[in-house]
Amino acid sequence: MAMERRPDWLKIRLASNSAYRAVRELIQDKNLHTVCRSARCPNIGDCWSRKTATFMILGDVCTRNCQFCAVTKGQVLPPDPEEPKRVALAVKKLGLRHAVITSVTRDDLPDGGSELFVKTVQEIRKISPSCSVEILIPDFQGNGEALRAVFDALPDILNHNLEVVPRLYQKARPKADFNTSLDILRRAKKAGLISKTGIMVGLGETHEELRDLFKRLSDIELDILTIGQYLQPTANNLRVIQFYKPEVFQELKILGEQSGIRHVESGPLVRSSYHADEQITHMDDQLRE
Repeated sequence: MAMERRPDWLKIRLASNSAYRAVRELIQDKNLHTVCRSARCPNIGDCWSRKTATFMILGDVCTRNCQFCAVTKGQVLPPDPEEPKRVALAVKKLGLRHAVITSVTRDDLPDGGSELFVKTVQEIRKISPSCSVEILIPDFQGNGEALRAVFDALPDILNHNLEVVPRLYQKARPKADFNTSLDILRRAKKAGLISKTGIMVGLGETHEELRDLFKRLSDIELDILTIGQYLQPTANNLRVIQFYKPEVFQELKILGEQSGIRHVESGPLVRSSYHADEQITHMDDQLRE
């Protein structure tokens, strides 16, 4: 399957400065994984140059086969009980003010890996108490006990990505369920957490479908929404149907906030954890108003 040629506004400048190299070496030294590398994020140069990274726990092999994602699929290994401590040490070494922790989906585990999320939050708070923590969780197959465990860990932001509009789930995320994911966000908000989700555009969704999705997110009082352009990571993934121009992303931001979502980050290269440290600062400012 041929890869689509990207328009000029999606061309990315690679970085390899001293900060970038320091992050790369630290991740290798601590034997850690990042979604930046595993998912082939286009912002890796920018983020690592700013000494930020999204740590990916529970290994780097996923049990699902989402058609948009470049993360490796296949045979998984048992969770590493020392991984939370290594992540926390890396957070301290980088001097992060805001840490983002995500994972592969682990349908092989009874709790989906929720225990390791909890332990990672606890370890970061133990040695970097001033660092805010955002967790980007899988759906844990809707396991209520697993969700309560991560909610009770009181992350500063609870993020769970919807990824696409409901109609595209069968095409893009055949093992996921839109209503289950939406309910996770609803429950996170009811638990008193700052709720966040991210979607991709460019896979054939309509403007009306996006408008309807924004309304549903407003109805559950979502706090933060990120909207970015889907980019085909490999020739084996879904093809891009449409490249949205930067001005259309600005229109979507306005539409989302007019729909009642408190804060919308929208742009061609926006990703769920891109500049996440700035988003929590924005939310703190709003809460003080």
